[in-house]
Order: sequence, then C-alpha cells, then structure tokens
Amino acid sequence: MPSFSKADLINGLCPPLDKTLVNQLLDEFLSIEKRFIQRDWEPATLDGGQFCEAASRIINHIDSNNLNLRKGVSSCVDYIEDQNNSNIHHYPDRKSSLHTIRVIKSVYKFRSDRGAVHIDPVYTANHIDSRMVLENVRWILSEILRIFWQNDRAKISKIIKEIVQYDFPIIGNYEDKILVHRTDCSAEEELLLLLHFAGIEGYSRKQLGEYIQKDNAQVTRAIKKLSSNKFRQIIKLNNGNYRLTDPGILRVQKELYNKLKL
Repeated sequence: MPSFSKADLINGLCPPLDKTLVNQLLDEFLSIEKRFIQRDWEPATLDGGQFCEAASRIINHIDSNNLNLRKGVSSCVDYIEDQNNSNIHHYPDRKSSLHTIRVIKSVYKFRSDRGAVHIDPVYTANHIDSRMVLENVRWILSEILRIFWQNDRAKISKIIKEIVQYDFPIIGNYEDKILVHRTDCSAEEELLLLLHFAGIEGYSRKQLGEYIQKDNAQVTRAIKKLSSNKFRQIIKLNNGNYRLTDPGILRVQKELYNKLKL
C-alpha cells in the first residue's frame, strides 16, 4: 500500500495554505487522475472546473491576505491579474501567480464552453479533452507545490505518484488482511492488482500467498511468469519483496483498468 497519503501533502502545505481549500484541491486532483486511469473520460472536465475553483481561492487567499472559501473564479482572477494595478499583492512569486491564474482561467473556461456542466446532446467527452484538462491540472498543482511545499522537496513527486497510482477501491484493507474485492480475476491478475496497490514497498511471497485467493501453486506460477525475462512485469527487491515494474504498472492501467473498479 502507499507509504504516503493525502494527509502528507496537506501537512506539507498547511500552513500557510488553508486546510479546507487544500483538501478540496487534492480531492479533485485525485479524482481526475484516478478516473483518467480507469478511462472514465467524462468527469475530467467537471472535476477540472471544481479543481480550478479551489486553486483560484488558494492563490487569492495568499495574494490578498483574505480567506474566502466561496469566492468565484472570475473574482479571484480579477484581483490577481489586477488590470488597473490597484491591489497589494502578497503572493511569494508574482509571475507564478499570474501564469497559474491564466492557466486556471483557461481550464475553467474550456470546461464551461464544452458544456460539461450542462445537458448538451452535441457534447461528447473524449480522451483528448480529458488529457488536456489533466495535464493543465497537474501543472497547476505542481506550481502550488513548488511555491508552498514546506518539507523535503525530493518527496513531492514520490508522494503524488504513490497516492495517485496505487489507491483504488478494488483493493480492501481489513486490518492485517488485504483483499481483491473482485471474484473474476485470475491468480496473475490478482497478483498484478495487489502489487499495484502495494506501491514501491511491494509484498513478500508470504503476504502474496495470504492475500491472493488462489491455491499456492497458481500463485507460484504467476510470480515466475511475470518476473521472467519474457515479461519483466514484477521484480524481486533486495529485501525479498516483489513489486511492479513500469511495464507491470502500464499493463494494469491498459489491460486491467476495467477491474480497478468494483
């Protein structure tokens, strides 16, 4: 399972950022990332708009020294861009605040123009739209982290990668027992899904034998196959644990995405 959580990100940003706004920002970010991996394209534009609302309020809070949990995106944009040069700005990096708010404005307007919040028979959500929103949302979050992250900066990308990549409802964590909820998986698929959840720490052979709901011979065959030179989708670490390789992660996301959901 992930060694980092959303709470680690919040603790590294708050203060000076407001905890409620950061929690909203991360919830929307994680929702966009996870749904994208599961090829659920349509919610990305809606979640992208909600992400932009939280992000604009975060920047406005710091820039104006005024916390407003309900301020609209357009009002935040007007204060930060300050066309009449009449506001006092407290954001640590003025250029960053301007660049970030312009990207926020672009994503927010795109989501509105596409009709994501309306019933529109002409609009069809697709991969390209979702990708555009996702990449811009990633950049916005990265800028906020670059400016405000209080802890070890080397951990930022690792934390984000883990909480996005490995946390899915298909896996249940019941005290000391980990379980794949679906009953239509082969031993090989359960192995991949469990190691996907395990993250960079992986699981020992003993743990895999306990968690995979198949007989021990099937588990052994699956481990040998996926760690072989032909597949190289799992690897045995120096501590004896097994974890997914990048090809293994890619296989889960491309071939088993339908099984990441309950």
